[in-house]
Amino acid sequence: MSHNISFSTADKADVLAFLGSRGELSENRQRVLGTIREQAEAHQRDLDRQRAASGQPARGEHERLTIPDALDHLLDGHADSEAEAAGNAYNAALQHVIACNGSDPDHLGTYSAPSRFFGLVDDAMRGLGVPADLLPGSYLYAGPPTEIPFSIPSSVDGYPAIGHLPLAKAKAAADAYRAVVDRLDHDFRYDVQVLIETLEYEHKEWVDSQDSDWYSQDTIFFSLT
Repeated sequence: MSHNISFSTADKADVLAFLGSRGELSENRQRVLGTIREQAEAHQRDLDRQRAASGQPARGEHERLTIPDALDHLLDGHADSEAEAAGNAYNAALQHVIACNGSDPDHLGTYSAPSRFFGLVDDAMRGLGVPADLLPGSYLYAGPPTEIPFSIPSSVDGYPAIGHLPLAKAKAAADAYRAVVDRLDHDFRYDVQVLIETLEYEHKEWVDSQDSDWYSQDTIFFSLT
């Protein structure tokens, strides 16, 4: 099974505003919440169709947490369901919150085993002197923002998952990778070059927009599915 990594930029404060809000949101955020709910419900319907098509038995309501229900939990300020695979539902719901508050998503890559691949990339870069806090795995698998005032469990199989990197660190990471990319194993160079170009582009967009009165994006969010 392959896994996709996509990314978008967003104002982290916009994402955090929904978590624990209990629906007490501005008029504009209420409209955004309506879109988040629509996406969460469509995602759940798609999962239910996949389950039915594969012949898997339907789970009882006490055995599962749906993505729309997980979204309600996040809005209420908790993620403590003991249902099977609750972490999957919580992470999927949070991905929709991020998606509806950020830029249009871009595709970073498709991998059969991304955690293993980027673990090897991290090891190689670490040996060439790239700082630990700039290694790809440090943000691709960073999890949800640490400012969330409650814990969100991980998905039982590792996916879906969320990563994030402050835009203020994008250039430092790109520069560190560019300094070592020619010394990496050939199997890693293409993917690292994609990361370099992605981070450099997002840094330029961030810098060029600093003087605007509407731009407030400060974080690159990564979605692993």
